[in-house]
Amino acid sequence: MVTAPGSAPSVPSGLSGLSDPSGPGISLRKIEETAPALVSLYKSAKISLEKNGLGGERAAVYLVLDHSGSMREYYRDGTVQALADRVLGLSANLDDDGIVPVVIFSTDIDAETEISLAGHEDRIAKIVSSLGHMGKTSYHLAMDAVIDHYLDSGSTAPALVVFQTDGGPISRPAAERYLCKAAELPLFWQFIGFGDPDSRQFDFLRKLDELPVPQKRAVDNAGFFHAGRDPREIPDGELYDRLTAEFPHWLAAARAQGIVP
Repeated sequence: MVTAPGSAPSVPSGLSGLSDPSGPGISLRKIEETAPALVSLYKSAKISLEKNGLGGERAAVYLVLDHSGSMREYYRDGTVQALADRVLGLSANLDDDGIVPVVIFSTDIDAETEISLAGHEDRIAKIVSSLGHMGKTSYHLAMDAVIDHYLDSGSTAPALVVFQTDGGPISRPAAERYLCKAAELPLFWQFIGFGDPDSRQFDFLRKLDELPVPQKRAVDNAGFFHAGRDPREIPDGELYDRLTAEFPHWLAAARAQGIVP
């Protein structure tokens, strides 16, 4: 994760010297040594970042995962793990510690943990195996957990939050309130939907994506796209294009407002 200016970065064991001298992330050589299964993802993410004008940009990456009951099969068949691996490939281009903070939520916060390049295989299954009941969808609690983690980190660097869900929140007013509150922080929320693309469950996320500026929020700090019934079918390059398409527009607006230094 990106550390506060002037502070010493925390480097996980075995990842010392991973930085890519040509950019802010981790070198290809170190990906090959530490997480060879992610090499293709790392390369695809790099192409998308450069295509979207984000080559050389530094940012923290968070992953938020829906653990509601309707998500059961997506955890069971490896779809969620596949998303986590893709997010690691993206993060490795933007940050240099090989770690992505993870918030898993349902009715409450079910887990606050992390995934890393080292030991990424089946990491999601290991995490959820110790969790209890799969409840409903409290977006605002997950958002609050990310905000707290970011503030506690002391960082002022931008952060891309990949927020996965398969349905609408149990409290729409609370979710909208937290998104508007977070617009004052260097956090961009990229929502990604799993499941039936025609479901009305995603109408609210489309609404969040279009909340007016500046009437509701200081900047447009959110994006949304639907990944379909089987998100694994989306080619890596296309997924990365979607994950990063709106981030540079937010960065420009947030820097113009002084939200991002």
